[in-house]
Amino acid sequence: MYQDKKIAILGLGMEGRDLVQFLLAKGAKITVFDKKPEAELDFSGIDKERITLSTGERYLDSGLTDFDYVFRSPGVYRYIPEIVEAEGRGATISSAITLFFELCPGKIIGVTGTKGKGTTSSLIYEILKNAGKDAYLAGNIGVPYLELLPKLTAESLVVLEISSFQLIDMESSPHIAVVLNITQDHLDWHKDLDEYIAAKKNIVKHQTDTDFAIISADYEIPESFSSLTKAKVFFFSRNKKVKGAYSLDGNIYLSTDKEVLLGEAQELLLRGEHNLENVTAAAAVGGVLGTPPQTIWKAVISFKGLEHRLELVGRAKGITFYNDSFATGPQPTIAAIKSFNEPLTVILGGSEKGLDYADLGEEISKAKNIVSIILIGQVAPKIKVALQAARYKGKLVDMGKASMDKIVGEAILNTPQGGVILLSPAAASFDMFKNYKDRGKKFKSAVGAL
Repeated sequence: MYQDKKIAILGLGMEGRDLVQFLLAKGAKITVFDKKPEAELDFSGIDKERITLSTGERYLDSGLTDFDYVFRSPGVYRYIPEIVEAEGRGATISSAITLFFELCPGKIIGVTGTKGKGTTSSLIYEILKNAGKDAYLAGNIGVPYLELLPKLTAESLVVLEISSFQLIDMESSPHIAVVLNITQDHLDWHKDLDEYIAAKKNIVKHQTDTDFAIISADYEIPESFSSLTKAKVFFFSRNKKVKGAYSLDGNIYLSTDKEVLLGEAQELLLRGEHNLENVTAAAAVGGVLGTPPQTIWKAVISFKGLEHRLELVGRAKGITFYNDSFATGPQPTIAAIKSFNEPLTVILGGSEKGLDYADLGEEISKAKNIVSIILIGQVAPKIKVALQAARYKGKLVDMGKASMDKIVGEAILNTPQGGVILLSPAAASFDMFKNYKDRGKKFKSAVGAL
C-alpha cells in the first residue's frame, strides 16, 4: 500500500518516529517536516540516510502538495493551510493513531477527557493484566502504537489515552470508549471550545451496536455523548447510583450486570474525590469485559497513581509536599485543592494558553484551609486578578520566573508545621520549563535537597 508512495510526516516526536520506522519498512519515500532545528531532533531508531528533512522555522515553505499521504503528529493542527491545500490536491491526510485503528487486529479501549486520561488508562490496564488478559498500554503513557502491531492478535486488548488533537479527524471509534469530564482546555490549539468538544465526540460517533461506551454521568458535556453512539452505554459516577460503576456513601459499586459492592473508598491509595471518577470508569470497563469483581478491586486498591499527578513527594521541615505538575488547567487544580483539609500553600502559574481563571479564584477564596498562594510565570498577573475579584484574603506572593529552589523556599516560609505545599500550576509550563515533567522533576529535586 505504501511502497514507493511519497509521504510527508509532520513532527518527529514519539508518534513521528514510530511512523517513520513503520513506513520505511513498507518501502515508502519519506520527508519529515519539523519546526525544530535538525540538531534538536531525536533520530533514535531511524536511518537518516533513508529520509529527507525539512526543519526550522520555515519548515513548511516548500508546501505539502507533492505528496500521496500527509501524516500529522498530534501537535500539528489539522487545518493549517498547508494540510488543507494538500488535501484539496488529492493527498490522503492521516496520523499514527488512525493507521493503528486501521491495522490493529485486537480490540481497542480508548479513553478521553480533559484530565484523568492517563490515570484511568493505567487503571484499566492494571485491571486487565490482573485478569490475565493479553493487554497493552500504548500511546502517550505507554509504548508507541505501530511498534506494537507485530505482537497483537484478535485476543489482544489495547488501552489508549486519546486526546482531542488525535480525535479531531478520526473516522473510527474504539470498541470501548471511555469519556471522562470535558472542560475548557487547549484553546491555544483549537479554534474554540466548540471545536474541542466536537473533536472529543469522535470517540463515540463511529461506534457500532457491538461496542460499549462508558460515560461520566456527573457532567453535562460527557453525558450528552450518550445520544451520539450506537454502542451499549454504561455510566460511572462519583456520587450517584448509575448502571455501570459508582461511588456512594464511602463505598464503590459495580453495576454493569447485577450490583456488587467492590469495597470502601478509603482503601484506595489514590488521593482526591476526582480519582473516584477514574476508579469507577476503570471498574466499569472491567465489568463490561466480564472481569471478576474481586480482580477489579485488587488492581484498583494496589494502584499508586502516576508521576506528576497529585504525587506524594515526601515530608521535610514538618511539611508534606505534593507534585501535581500535570495540572495544566484550572479544573485539575480545583480537584487537587479539594483533596486536602490540612493548611495548604498552592504554587500556581506558568505559560499562557487562553484559559479562564475565574472559577479557580472562587474555589481558592472559598477554601478555608488555603493559607498562601505562590504565583509563578507568565499567567501570574491573570491569576492574581481572578483571586482579587473573588476576594481572596490569604497571603499572595508573586515569584515571577524565579528558580524552583527559591519558589519552594518561599512556600516553606508561608506554610505552617503540619501543612501541605502543593505544586498544581493550573497552567502550561513552557515559559520556564521544557514541559510539565521537567517542572515536576525540578520541584521534586528542590524538595529532595531540603
